[in-house]
Amino acid sequence: MAALAVGAKAPDFTTRGALAGKTFTLTLSHQLKRGPVVLYFFPAAFTSGCNLEAQAFAVAIDEFRAAGATVIGMTGGNIDQLREFSAKHCAGEFPVAAATPELIAQYDVSLGATGGARAGWSDRTTYVIDTDGTIAFVYSNLKPNEHITRSLAAVRSLKHK
Repeated sequence: MAALAVGAKAPDFTTRGALAGKTFTLTLSHQLKRGPVVLYFFPAAFTSGCNLEAQAFAVAIDEFRAAGATVIGMTGGNIDQLREFSAKHCAGEFPVAAATPELIAQYDVSLGATGGARAGWSDRTTYVIDTDGTIAFVYSNLKPNEHITRSLAAVRSLKHK
């Protein structure tokens, strides 16, 4: 399970992201000005489970938008790899961004031990972050199947003025 609990403050960050193959600077606090953010960490671009999860988020993106949420994928991959991943598996529908080792630690989503084969990889954990920067929902499971439906339900349950 992820260490960041519901009600905790989500660490703000600025990193490089890619959307539809184009890179840009992504800052969490700027994204939260538009509405809640579904921040999902995934182990590695171009692996079968991560490809499926990105494709499923892309298919459901209109539902997330209708609920007022922005979806952002995060992984320890490099931005060159994420440019291609954003266009191919995210279908250009939502950004994916490079998570630094520090960011992976701040969100407590490290998958591999230091020096191990999966060092620098993130666990498959989805956070729904409300507009005030607090964690409203957390789901950790290496199987990608329920991340989309559970996070969409969490976004829909948020009450905004």
